Amino acid sequence: MSDLLTINEALALVLDRIRRLPAEPVAIEDAAGRVTAEDVVAEVELPPFRSSAMDGFAVRAADTPGTLAIVDRVAAGRPSDRVLGPGEAMAISTGGVVPEGADTVVPIEIVAVSGNAVEISEPAEHGASVRPVGGDVAAGAVVLPAGLRLTPARIGALAAAGVASVSCARRPRAAVLSTGTELRRPGEPLGPGQIYESNSLMLAAALAAAGAEVVRLEPVADDEDAHREALARGLEADVLVSSGGVSVGPHDLVRAVGGELGIEEVFWRVAVKPGKPVAFGVRGDTLVFGLPGNPVSALVGFELFVRPALRALAGETSPEPRFEPGTLAEALRRAPARDQLVRARIEPSQDGVLLRPLRGQDSHMIVRAAAADALVHVPRGEGELAAGSAVRYLAI
Repeated sequence: MSDLLTINEALALVLDRIRRLPAEPVAIEDAAGRVTAEDVVAEVELPPFRSSAMDGFAVRAADTPGTLAIVDRVAAGRPSDRVLGPGEAMAISTGGVVPEGADTVVPIEIVAVSGNAVEISEPAEHGASVRPVGGDVAAGAVVLPAGLRLTPARIGALAAAGVASVSCARRPRAAVLSTGTELRRPGEPLGPGQIYESNSLMLAAALAAAGAEVVRLEPVADDEDAHREALARGLEADVLVSSGGVSVGPHDLVRAVGGELGIEEVFWRVAVKPGKPVAFGVRGDTLVFGLPGNPVSALVGFELFVRPALRALAGETSPEPRFEPGTLAEALRRAPARDQLVRARIEPSQDGVLLRPLRGQDSHMIVRAAAADALVHVPRGEGELAAGSAVRYLAI
């Protein structure tokens, strides 16, 4: 198997062929999950005025301790129109504008209110509980750099900074195709030797979750003309993902027909288990991934190569698979010539993430794989990884 690429070698070849998709303006309310195409700057100071960090009383620190007259009440969005004078206090709500003349907010929990007066028994610290203008971000400062995916917290940050529209790479258009004469739609009666088609549904769901606009093509039989027509349609997308037909059997037609359609094959076969007969090619700007027909192999190929490609198309600065550290709960035998991605369950422990491999690791066992929430990376080698070994995993 010396001719097989390593996972990292194959991934580098994929990423080397990718150019970020063109950018487009996206309204902030529609931008969740998109990737910033350029630095995004604040439109305003945040906060744009001195604001109170809590409910209490706006005072002058020099007037404390003491009993002060309550001369006004400030609610969020309703600032006072008067200047706070010596010996005075204003009741103020969280987020309210700290009035001119005040330099401190005393929490309501530590004062005593009697009629129109407030008694403050301890000296207040100058500036306490007052949020300064621009304390979070200055107008014109970068809120988010280019290349970041917009999470809920990042959407909130942009909206708070007054950003109404963001420049983002457009969503990639992806086509999904399953091949095989034996495939039938779920719900249809099965004939001899037939199985239900699941890969295109699984891959379409994964592509959509990764931010793509997905077209799921009808599965095709093991026929050259059918393959040619379906692949030609799929090549109209930015990304074409097929499953099945990439090995060396007489009915494995994807690579041969793809070559006739002008797909330049960049690599075929990677030293990974499951998923060795994965293919990657390009035609023009279209990325073409030929994943194996066994569903778990297709899932592994997607996580290792397709998802990073989608991230790179969107312009993410770090598109590579995001392996996390964990600890192996049970021993695993290593494969001498191929890295393995082993399905496992994540079990929280006092020492971090514990990873318990599932029973039944054959690449056709998609139902058993449904119980997994992690793919554990087992490097090639002799012997086994003992229980308690430090490993890396992909959350799925």
